[in-house]
Amino acid sequence: MRDMQNIRNFSIIAHIDHGKSTLADRMLELTGTVDKRDMQDQILDSMELERERGITIKMQPVRMDYKDHVLNLIDTPGHIDFSYEVSRALTAVEGSILLVDATQGVQAQTFTTLDMARQKGLVIIPVLSKVDSPLSRVEDIKIELATLLDIDPDDILESSGKTGEGVLDLLDEVIKRVPAPKIALPEPTDSMRSIVFDFQYSNHQGIIVYIRVFDGEVKKGDQLVFSASKEKFFALEIGTFSPTPVKKDKLVAGEIGYIVTGIKRPGIASVGDTVTQLKKQLPAFPGYMEPRPVVWASVYPESQDGFDVLKDALGKLKLTDSSLTYEEESSGALGRGFRCGFLGMLHLEIVTERLRREHRLELVVTMPSITYKVIKNNGEEEVIYSPHLFPDHGSVKNVIEPWARANIIAPHDYLSSIMQLLFDHEATVVETENLGDRVSLHIDMPLREMMRNFFDNLKSASSGYASMSYEMTEEKPADVVRLDMMVGGEPIPAFTRVVSRSRVQEDAEKAVDRLHEIMPRQQFEMKVQGQALGRILASKTIKAFRKDVTGHLYGGDITRKMKLREKQKKGKKKMQSRGKINIPHDVFLKMMRSK
Repeated sequence: MRDMQNIRNFSIIAHIDHGKSTLADRMLELTGTVDKRDMQDQILDSMELERERGITIKMQPVRMDYKDHVLNLIDTPGHIDFSYEVSRALTAVEGSILLVDATQGVQAQTFTTLDMARQKGLVIIPVLSKVDSPLSRVEDIKIELATLLDIDPDDILESSGKTGEGVLDLLDEVIKRVPAPKIALPEPTDSMRSIVFDFQYSNHQGIIVYIRVFDGEVKKGDQLVFSASKEKFFALEIGTFSPTPVKKDKLVAGEIGYIVTGIKRPGIASVGDTVTQLKKQLPAFPGYMEPRPVVWASVYPESQDGFDVLKDALGKLKLTDSSLTYEEESSGALGRGFRCGFLGMLHLEIVTERLRREHRLELVVTMPSITYKVIKNNGEEEVIYSPHLFPDHGSVKNVIEPWARANIIAPHDYLSSIMQLLFDHEATVVETENLGDRVSLHIDMPLREMMRNFFDNLKSASSGYASMSYEMTEEKPADVVRLDMMVGGEPIPAFTRVVSRSRVQEDAEKAVDRLHEIMPRQQFEMKVQGQALGRILASKTIKAFRKDVTGHLYGGDITRKMKLREKQKKGKKKMQSRGKINIPHDVFLKMMRSK
């Protein structure tokens, strides 16, 4: 058994796109974990979507041997949608590299993840990345980071994931500063206890859980149990990551690795759960949370023939992503589909994109919404998570909606335009903090407004310099109404949304203009209308295609032309009364996105 004193478990935390994955690439290369000929950019980002977008979506652990030490690194996502997963990964390690881009400085997400690491008592190693860039401001950012951490600027390391500069010195500092793991219980035990910080699914092996062993040891063939789901299983295979799986006879306290469970049902494994021996069960680790969806959207197959394929695809995604929730629903206009819950807008985008790419599905995705608690006039309380199910005007007494506490960091020059944006999105500034040439704003705002393209608008208002992180807070009363979009007199549930009463007229006009612009013409005339508060607030008419039925005539009496035009008019009227309006797939996508 390898001495626990020679093990170092650490993670890299940083704002999105600050170079976490690139730094991990150089570590793998310089420690000889991956041969130079096998190296590729973002080697720990195995999904095509991760490589394309340059972001980390799934956590990926890796084991490196360096100077008689075992270094276990967990490369974590940087986006705020995955903050719970990051917090569980931080529970599995003793230290963290705080990576700050030398060209951008401290960002909002840096604060959020740093607070998590501090609360868990991790050793923080501050590092500047991209110091080789001609745009880097090393000395300025060092002072900024030193002020944040209350340390000497000389204690901050410099590195470049691109050139490898300072990476070996950083690994030496990890060995020097990060403490060796210790058993969690006061005394050694002959049982085993570990925490699940991620998992994946294999068609052949079932669910494979990524664990950090805190107490005892686990061997192939041991009978284990999940503390939260109470599911029993045998350890069919045990191993570590280098970064590909390497089989081992056992994992001991302090080590990070994987266990093949053989389970092929969704909803069993979840991030933060505890795995322990079945016969000698140890208490579960605190801090476990059920995944809580924040954003909801309905997903329908473009053709109803694809319903079973979509159901199967969601089941497979659920096996690798416990935070995805879904249940079957039906709509008169769209047929059968699923109401899905997501951690945030990025999570929604990733899941729908994976459904399209990995399962070749053509999808219709409705406008994303949040959960409202509605108290009706008769005192009945109802939880609404789909806009088209929101009660009609006049039947609602009170509405309660979720709010978020956000932190925005931006240069002083953009403060006035950001303040105007906050006013437009019903946000209130709680506190401001001066960060040298930048300012930090702590704000409260309805989650509903945050989803109304707030991220895009913030980037536009700050020329891309602002960064933001947020967390959910308490629920507050809301003054909102349902806005229905009607095409040809028929409401389209996919376009229904819940909006602020004070802005309903403006939103109705904008939505009608947008739909009128992108909706293709049909064989008959149709109206596009926005309806709320029991009346039509905006309306536009889409003209019908018109064929010149008199083009083949020459000469003769005018009544011949009149007769043909009257016949065409009756035919269009008959078609309108019987015909179904065809709304193409791309119209739904364009309505979901901002213009």
